[in-house]
Amino acid sequence: MKIDDLHSLFSKSSGISTDTRTIKKNDIFFCLKGEKFDGNLFIDQAFHLGASFVIYDDEKLDYKSEKAIKVKNVLKTLQALAKYHRSKFNIPVIGLTGSNGKTTSKELINSVLSQKFNVTFTSNNFNNHIGVPLTILKINRKTDLAIIEMGANHLGEIDLLCNIADPNIGYITNFGKAHLEGFGGIEGVIKGKSELYEYIRESKGVILINNDDRIQREKSRGINTFSFGKSKKSDYSIYNTSSNNSFCEASLNDKKITSNLYGEYNFENINASIAMGIHFGLSFEQIENGIKNYIPKNNRSEMIKTKNNLLFVDSYNANPSSMKLSIQSFMKFKEVKKTLILGDMHEIGKTYLIEHERILNSVKNNKDLKIFLVGKIFNQLKFNSGRIHFFNETNELIEYFKKNLITGHTILLKGSRKINLEKVIPIL
Repeated sequence: MKIDDLHSLFSKSSGISTDTRTIKKNDIFFCLKGEKFDGNLFIDQAFHLGASFVIYDDEKLDYKSEKAIKVKNVLKTLQALAKYHRSKFNIPVIGLTGSNGKTTSKELINSVLSQKFNVTFTSNNFNNHIGVPLTILKINRKTDLAIIEMGANHLGEIDLLCNIADPNIGYITNFGKAHLEGFGGIEGVIKGKSELYEYIRESKGVILINNDDRIQREKSRGINTFSFGKSKKSDYSIYNTSSNNSFCEASLNDKKITSNLYGEYNFENINASIAMGIHFGLSFEQIENGIKNYIPKNNRSEMIKTKNNLLFVDSYNANPSSMKLSIQSFMKFKEVKKTLILGDMHEIGKTYLIEHERILNSVKNNKDLKIFLVGKIFNQLKFNSGRIHFFNETNELIEYFKKNLITGHTILLKGSRKINLEKVIPIL
């Protein structure tokens, strides 16, 4: 089936489904395959649940129904459909990537721009080769602009996503030590993320840069840009102010904007949303409302006050760059009893043990800290210490706290997703 014919069917459907657990009546079901699942096994179930059409690619199957459409590759068909759908809309599409902070930046930018526009944006963490097409296919006639988050752990992935989403505005939050295993090192990270810049360069679009970031300035040469930063050369001079133990504040034209985010590493995310708001013609009040209305969730820069302690939860993911920034920001809190709960960092390549040792060395001599390290990598660095406690997994930490409850502490939880540090929150 030709893509324009499939798009015609799509335009008459309720939407796209890739999971029979959430399928709606009149959806088109795409039988995607992964390491642990095969959508081709659920064709009958999809029809039973109300799917209008099914797209499948199992060579062994041969459905006689005209509503079961066989293709060579379901994933590539989904991506092609999204690319074709994108071509039907002449709207601003912001492509956003980076090593750290891209989801928070995306959420903030959406919260700001939604004060004026109808925005279609990446939900949850749907930022890969499947999630991006699904987001693009949610664009409709009511959409004024779209924000597409793009994640990657290998070279070429950002370029692929750009060719599907066709962004005409780009923003890279930063270049950090994330997914080093797949990119092969920090130079690979810079090259991989910069694929967004190269796409925008070729398509004559525009990019937002942090003018205080040398790499962003260098990699964006020759591209139409607008910028934020402390430098007077920036298009938008945004200053950051934050008193001890408080939420991040930004100062724009001597007017303060207070966020619900803690940690100095979030200043850049806030500033990017302010710059995007100005670029799209929002008033100061609209920008301020957008930032104030954003409440962090999903274990990203969340502040949780329990009956026993004050928790700063940033455990959705971790890499050496984000871990370092989180700890540095946390250590600036004064006149409080501080506890660090850190989990292993994954997907950081051959230097994984060195990077974990650097984190441990940066905190181990601070006698004012209670330190709890969770994961098999940190455990390889284990040594005898009354202040520093090592655990193989989060469940062991939970059992420890059941017998040794701490109260009155300010606690940072930071670790990779697989460590599940959020499981310890109820007992703290």
